[in-house]
Amino acid sequence: MSKSNNHLYPKCSCGHDGHHPPFITVSVVDDHKMITDSLSGMIAGAEGISVIAKAHSVAGCREMLKTGQPDVLLLDVSLPDGNGIDLCPEICGLYPDVKILMLTGYAEPNVIGRALNGGAHGYVLKNSDSEEVIEGIRTVASGRQFLCGQTCALFKRREWQPVILSPKEREVLKLIVEGLTIREISDKLFLGFETVRSYHKYLHLKLGVHNTAQLVRMAIEQKMV
Repeated sequence: MSKSNNHLYPKCSCGHDGHHPPFITVSVVDDHKMITDSLSGMIAGAEGISVIAKAHSVAGCREMLKTGQPDVLLLDVSLPDGNGIDLCPEICGLYPDVKILMLTGYAEPNVIGRALNGGAHGYVLKNSDSEEVIEGIRTVASGRQFLCGQTCALFKRREWQPVILSPKEREVLKLIVEGLTIREISDKLFLGFETVRSYHKYLHLKLGVHNTAQLVRMAIEQKMV
């Protein structure tokens, strides 16, 4: 798959031509077991598609793919030991026949663009209906790119823009730059530990950095705080 900047403005594939592979195997990676089980049950009801494996982390995904590769990998962005976007180039390099369909709650154009540039073949939001998820699986399995309707609307509605942080994201980022730990930020802002950790991970994704040192440097250089 080309890694050109054209992927920042992908062509929407919001339909199929009826020519599907006779059988599609799917593996699901999400950090919540309830979601993987729910997706597996939903996919089981679709003709010609079967879930062959599930995993709940980056490490689990790697081990799963070593034992067998699906036609389509449903991959979440946020995982407990990393994120699906950083994992995409690795999977594409090792298993070029596996089509990656991101299935996540992150409706942020910068995150979507990074996923597509990283090798993902499609992007579906978790609040999409089951028919759209199935359509996405069939579309990427056939070798075409797929964006769910909401994702298409995001790209049609706005040009590519610099990252815009919410007031709370900016507040958390400021405290990270000041050197506070997640626990200390949690206590200071009266937020749950997991909530702050989610903000921390999402800031990495939105800004395209891989560690806290890069996050702090970008925040200072671009005067975000």
